[in-house]
Amino acid sequence: MENELLTELEQKIGYQFKDKGLLKHAMSHSSYANERHMGKLKSNERLEFLGDAVLELVTSEYLFHTYPTMPEGDATKMRASIVCEQTLAFCAKAIPLGDYILLGRGEEISGGRTRASITSDACEALIGAIYLDGGFTSAKEFICKFILNDLEHKKLFFDSKTIFQEMVQGNIPGEISYHPLGESGPDHDKTFSVEVWIGEQCMGQGSGRTKKAAEQMAAYRAICRLKATDNKQKQ
Repeated sequence: MENELLTELEQKIGYQFKDKGLLKHAMSHSSYANERHMGKLKSNERLEFLGDAVLELVTSEYLFHTYPTMPEGDATKMRASIVCEQTLAFCAKAIPLGDYILLGRGEEISGGRTRASITSDACEALIGAIYLDGGFTSAKEFICKFILNDLEHKKLFFDSKTIFQEMVQGNIPGEISYHPLGESGPDHDKTFSVEVWIGEQCMGQGSGRTKKAAEQMAAYRAICRLKATDNKQKQ
C-alpha cells in the first residue's frame, strides 16, 4: 500500500526517484518512525533541513533574476514570505502532499495530515530528497513548478495583511481589527485561531502555528471574500 501511494506521488510531482528509499524517507514523519521503532534518524527531519537550504538558494536566485531592481531588503522579506511555513503548506495542499505523508496513528487521528507544520516540513524534506536523488537541477524544477509558480496569486496569501489593509483603506468604512479566538494543541505544536473584522463585521477566520500566521490566513480569507463580492457586483 505504501509503495502504491509513493508511486502515485511520483506521478503527481512529475519526478521518478532512482532511489525509492529517499522518497519514503522524505514522507516519514517522526510519529511514523517512532511508532515503528525506526529511530529518529529515519524520520524526515534531516531531509527537511537539507531541503530548506536548497529552497532558500533557488528562491534567492529566482528573485535576483526576476526582480532586477528590487532592493536587497525587499528581496529578503519576499524570500522569507515564500519559504515560510504557511506558504509552503499552501503549496503542499495543491499536490496534495498531505495524502502521502506516513504518520503514526496518534498523529493521523489528531488531524496531522492537514496540519501546516507537518505538510510544510514534508515539502522541504521532499525537496531535499529530490536534490540527493537527481541533483540541483531536478530540485530546482520541482521548486519552480510547485512553489515559485503563480507567485502573484501567492503574494495575496503571504502578504495578505498588507494587501487587505490597502483594499480597505479609503474604500470601506470601519477599522480593521484582529481578534484571537484561542489556541489548541501541545506547547511544542500550538495552533492559534484569529478573526479579522472591519468595524462590526467579521470578514474572515484563520489559524496557524503563530498568531501572525493566523492573522495572515484570516486576512487572506477576507481578501477572497471581498473579491467575490466585487465580482458579483460587476456581473
